[in-house]
Order: sequence, then C-alpha cells, then structure tokens
Amino acid sequence: MTRRETFQVSSGAAEIYESRFVPALFAQWAPLVVDQATVTEGQRILDVACGTGVVARAAADRVGPHGLVVGLDLNPGMLAVARRIRPDLDWCLGDAGTLPFPDDTFDAALCQMALMFFPDRRRSLAEMHRVARRVTVCVPAALPDQPAYGLLVRVAARHAGPEAVALLDTYWSCGDRDELVALVGEAGATVERCTTHTGTARFPSPDALVDTEIDGSPLAERIGAETREAIRRDVRSELARYVQADGTVAAPLVAHVVTGRRAHSPEARRTS
Repeated sequence: MTRRETFQVSSGAAEIYESRFVPALFAQWAPLVVDQATVTEGQRILDVACGTGVVARAAADRVGPHGLVVGLDLNPGMLAVARRIRPDLDWCLGDAGTLPFPDDTFDAALCQMALMFFPDRRRSLAEMHRVARRVTVCVPAALPDQPAYGLLVRVAARHAGPEAVALLDTYWSCGDRDELVALVGEAGATVERCTTHTGTARFPSPDALVDTEIDGSPLAERIGAETREAIRRDVRSELARYVQADGTVAAPLVAHVVTGRRAHSPEARRTS
C-alpha cells in the first residue's frame, strides 16, 4: 500500500462487526484473554482497541461493581456500538500509541486481535505497560499457520489484486510467535506466559464467511459485485473441507496470547 491503512469503518460496518464478526470469531477469545490476564473482582481494566467491546464486557463480568473497565478505540463507529450495548461502561476515543491516562492507572491492559493494526506496535505496547502493571495481547497466528484463511487470502488475491492482499495480510502480520514475544519484551516487559490456541470460526455458509470478511474491512468499498461473487464462487470450492453437513462453515483459527509484566517503573524508563 502507498498510504497507511487505518481501518476506519463506518457505523454500519461497526454494526456488521458486532453482529457477524463477534459471534463468529471474537467472542470465543475474550474469556481466554481475560483468564490469562487473571482479571479478578475489583480490578481496573483497560481494553485497548476495544472495537465494539467484547473483551471489555467479559472483563466487566469479572471485576464486578467495585471494579472499573474502560474501552478505548480510535474508531468512533466502533465506540458508538459499544456504548449502545453497554452504556454502563466507560468508552474513550483515543490512540493506542498515546494513551490518555496517567501512569499506573490500571491493573491490566488487554488487547485482542488489534495489535497488528497499530502503526507503531512497540510504542503502543510500551504505552500499555506505562498505564498498567500487566498487559495481555491476543493476535492471530501467521498466515502459513492458518489452513482455512490462507486459502481465503489466496482466493482474494486471485480476484481483487495486490491491494486486497495487503488489506487481508495485515490481520496475520503479528503472527510469528517468537517475534511477538520479542516485541513484548522490547516494549519494557518481562514475558510471563505465551500460549497458542486453535479456535473455530463459524459462519452460516461459505458465502457468509466471504461477506463477513469483506464487509468488516475497507475492502468492501474497493471491490465491485462481480469481484465479490468471483471470490465467493472459489471459496465455496476451496473451503469445501470445512463445510459441515448442514452447510455451515467451521474453519480453524489459530491465535497466540502473550502476557507481560512491566519490567521497570514508568519513572525508570523515562530517566534511562
């Protein structure tokens, strides 16, 4: 791409994200992220790049009425949906690279399926460690480790060209496990735990999988109906092994979850 892709989406796309992506993909990971972060009653939790708030909602169930959960996102459309679903939580428009909170505001900062979109990942991780004692991030594994989604990206490349590949490849760009652990360490953390899990992406049909992936990204505005149908046609064939007897799709999705504890105080980092 010749320009930085910010993945800003409309309010309509944010509603699609909540109604399609969250149940199909992201809801299953939120409890796992909250578990690995050892979120408990009364804690103060920050959900960075919260989207429509699925992790924040899971964290709120754990911290209870005496805790605090703040969801932060750079996308007003996502926050509008998050606020509609859980008006009782705190939702904040902000940049992960410059978090608008004092040092040590939170017990933990969580970031699910978003680190790969940050322009400066190291800086964003350092910011999370500045404002929270512990950070847990979840990212999809690299595309070669994704048997179903590797096929999808190849089909999209065939019909929509290099820009589509660049958009879709972004999702998998933090997926090298060793590089991810090193990145968390470089941001000023001691890595406590790194786990890899295989979840399942579930869709009503192969066409629904294609439409969800396209409509939830900027690709929706950059391809026409003919290209979309060509992608659907080939995905029906190439992902047939993941289609169940009832026509639904159950595709594997592999992700890494890394938890780091701040290695130094914010003051020490600023004076070092």
